[in-house]
Amino acid sequence: MFEISDNGSAGLHEGAKIRVIGVGGGGCNAVNTMIKSGLSGVEYIVANTDSQALNANLAPVKIQLGAEITKGLGAGANPEVGRKSALDEYEQLSEVLEGSDMVFITAGMGGGTGTGAAPVIAKLAKELGALTVGVVTKPFFFEGKKRMRQADQGIKTLEENVDSLITIPNQRLLYLAGESLSLVDTFKKADEVLLNAVRGISDLINTTGNINADFADVCTVMANKGLALMGTGVCSGPDRAIKAATEAISSPLLEDISIDGATGIIVNITGSESLTMHEVNEAVMLIMEAADEDAEVIFGQAIDDSLEDAIKVTVVATGLGGKDKSRMQAAQMQQQVQQHVAPVQMQAPVQQQMHRPQSQVHVQQQPVQSFQQFVEEAPVYEEEVYAAPEATEQRFEHAWNEEAHQEVAMQRAEAPRVSPLVQSIQSAAHKYESQKQNDFQSEGNIHAASAPTHRVTESTSSTTRAKSIAEKLGFINFDEEELDTPSYLRKEETSVKRDFQGNLEN
Repeated sequence: MFEISDNGSAGLHEGAKIRVIGVGGGGCNAVNTMIKSGLSGVEYIVANTDSQALNANLAPVKIQLGAEITKGLGAGANPEVGRKSALDEYEQLSEVLEGSDMVFITAGMGGGTGTGAAPVIAKLAKELGALTVGVVTKPFFFEGKKRMRQADQGIKTLEENVDSLITIPNQRLLYLAGESLSLVDTFKKADEVLLNAVRGISDLINTTGNINADFADVCTVMANKGLALMGTGVCSGPDRAIKAATEAISSPLLEDISIDGATGIIVNITGSESLTMHEVNEAVMLIMEAADEDAEVIFGQAIDDSLEDAIKVTVVATGLGGKDKSRMQAAQMQQQVQQHVAPVQMQAPVQQQMHRPQSQVHVQQQPVQSFQQFVEEAPVYEEEVYAAPEATEQRFEHAWNEEAHQEVAMQRAEAPRVSPLVQSIQSAAHKYESQKQNDFQSEGNIHAASAPTHRVTESTSSTTRAKSIAEKLGFINFDEEELDTPSYLRKEETSVKRDFQGNLEN
């Protein structure tokens, strides 16, 4: 999966063509931060419906989205406007993304342009054959529930149209910023996640080191993988490798996901000439212990003397949360093949099955769709998600009530337990029946025995009546040990017991 090379092989390849496109206000700001950092080897593009913000951006390639629809004034926090604006610039977006090996799409979710246009651009990039990675933010809580719902829907739609997706909740910035950090510096913390992701992958495939990984390796780890985690750790001093690796896989800015169960991992370790093989082994083993046992691991290592005593570990983990799309697609394909092949095998003679050659699956790249096809299959937002949240809550409550009623019906169907009161009465009645039979045989006194028997039966039915009253009042799951029998029934039971004791004494 990797090859060891010396510095003499540098310059033999051009490297992969990586493009970063910022969509909407938040995405364009993130691109500005990357440009100011001086990261090279990457092409920058920005796309926005706000012409004023677009003109102020530092990116060399700028695309005005939906000029006829928005008149350059923005999408008004409406994702559908952002979606249609991106579709209007289909041809221009195709031109700037053509020939890309890898496309990073960054946007702030919850508004209009980023939420609506980012999935459209992601779908286009994938159709052009580029490895597509989304890096997006979720709104602060104080921005309101409607904006958060729009963000969740936008992220869901974007995830369906990218190979891997990294999500950054802005709310986490409040916990890291403190009271003294400025607003500008706070948002830069989120932009650094995108910066480190692009820099880590760019260094891995475009920078010649002692251990190199190529772009095909990166595709193996990131293509059709779903949710992803990206982190960078830089540490020095004792145990620097362990500390840097731990910091890389536990970034406090990322969504509530962990590296546990990751199906694909990219690890890039950079250090000075003092970096030892033992330190590399410690860092990589720490990361691999938390991943899936069959995870695909791509490892790269480079020398950077400017780090001096420090070690930098960059980790990209994919296929998190059981959402490895490549595995799900393979399982679905296998199931479909079995469904179609099984009937044929049942009908075919045994001799033909033995001599039938094994079929091979040839995967061909789909041609780029026409504009009309693209529009028809472009991501569509379910506006009722925003317009009627109350209806969703009512449907959930109705389903919960049905489940509760079913549980109550099952409880009613179960055989009721016999309470201690009923048990004592039944036991006394049994003893009395035995005594009655003895008296009957010795004295033939039938009348004395018949009255208590009738009264004991009435006492047993009184408990049943009390239980029926309790159920009608709503005490369905009551404990019969705590059953408070009505006073008129208690008096009747007391009278029965008194007569019963008197008969026993006589």
